Amino acid sequence: MQEFNRLVRDRAVRIANGRVIRNSGRKSKSRVAIMTGLPRSEVTRILRLVDSADEIASDYHPAGRVLAGWHDNPRFLSSSGAPAVLPIFGKRGSFEKLVELYGGGIPVRAMLDELMQLNAVEHLADQKIQAKARVPVATGLTSKSITAVGERGRDLLETLAHNVRGRDRPLFEATAQIKNCDPEMMTVVRREISEQGVNFITAATALLKRSQKRRQSKASEAQPYRCGVTVFYFQDEITSDEGIGSQDAPIRRKNLRRQKGKPPIRS
Repeated sequence: MQEFNRLVRDRAVRIANGRVIRNSGRKSKSRVAIMTGLPRSEVTRILRLVDSADEIASDYHPAGRVLAGWHDNPRFLSSSGAPAVLPIFGKRGSFEKLVELYGGGIPVRAMLDELMQLNAVEHLADQKIQAKARVPVATGLTSKSITAVGERGRDLLETLAHNVRGRDRPLFEATAQIKNCDPEMMTVVRREISEQGVNFITAATALLKRSQKRRQSKASEAQPYRCGVTVFYFQDEITSDEGIGSQDAPIRRKNLRRQKGKPPIRS
């Protein structure tokens, strides 16, 4: 319930903030607080997260920056707070303007082709497009995807090897999985995992940015570390020799009773 209340407050502030900007052309925390009934301090906290989205997104691939801006910037949200259906061309509230703000100089047509290839947007009638994903996922056999296989695979294997060696400070690694997921639930599971994964990666990006090493004039300063975290979803069909009953059976504990031993033999 606490998580639900937080999500409702965040969404209410985002929607109210978007309406204030559309009506007045500027931000007003006081008006948002009046519209939502939330304390001004709470409104300030939530809007600070919204404002930081642009800074966090600066480290993303241009396509990722465009999608992040589409999901976070009130100028490109619908009245419900979801990414709005945008006309491709136009001066305000258009995909052209979105790419101008977040595309890093990439032409509109090139960005649209990239997002279409990533299956992140859907081309509708009347030259309008709709967002289908918040994070672009490269698919197909390309130089980028091949490089990603090597880099992600190397990082995972190095983490597992580090922990197998029994170091004093193990690196975080955990997996959540089941072997009998209902096929009718797969769509919901994938959507929820994707949304939660985006939220986690966004928070992790903010943390990593805050921990970046500032340049020092001293040459004797310790070298910085490369660190990061990867979240991925996996799914496959169980084979004929697997099934619900093939999951590891729980280990049955034996009842342990204190046994009366023989008295020690004294010499």
